[in-house]
Amino acid sequence: MRDSYMKSDQAYIDWDAGAAIDPAERWADWLALISEATSRGVKVRRARIVSEPVSKYIRFEHEVTDGLNITAGEEVRWLPRRKATGIALPGNDFWLFDSSLLLVNHFDGEGEWLEPSLSTDPQEIKLCAGAFEAVWGLGIPHTDYQLA
Repeated sequence: MRDSYMKSDQAYIDWDAGAAIDPAERWADWLALISEATSRGVKVRRARIVSEPVSKYIRFEHEVTDGLNITAGEEVRWLPRRKATGIALPGNDFWLFDSSLLLVNHFDGEGEWLEPSLSTDPQEIKLCAGAFEAVWGLGIPHTDYQLA
């Protein structure tokens, strides 16, 4: 849900300097993990809420999505932030596993990743699941989303 993450990430630094990024090389472990899961029929969906015009970091993220997320079998949708006004969103990025385990990602003010937390709280899960489905329903599939 942020417009910038982990600018200290070497892949982002290299991309920003003009280097070509090979997701299979940079994120081999993630690619293998998600590819294995999706090959077993696990559905992995990722929704990104972005401000438009998009930030430089979102341009980077969009550029590597085909070679990383889509190649691994993820479904990815993009939602322009201006279309998210009517959605009650949680305060943090998250992953929801099997509708029962919430992994919450925490970032500092500069977008650097901090310790994640886990939750099985039914209210938190309900909020996050509802928010995700609302974003997903309004989101634009990656293949159709044009950066603004």
